[in-house]
Amino acid sequence: MNLDDLEPRKAKAKVKDLEPMGLEELRDYIQELELEIDRARAEINRKEKHRQGLDGVFKA
Repeated sequence: MNLDDLEPRKAKAKVKDLEPMGLEELRDYIQELELEIDRARAEINRKEKHRQGLDGVFKA
């Protein structure tokens, strides 16, 4: 069984309409997205380390 199979499936986020946003709003939006990307990458790293730990236990 793949550990990813245990993760809940989420609907894809709807695309945000950028047209009505001003320059500063767009910059703020990009900053929010970059923070979310960093958070997602940190979670990926945490899960990879966890998986490596489990692989070591089961392969021993």
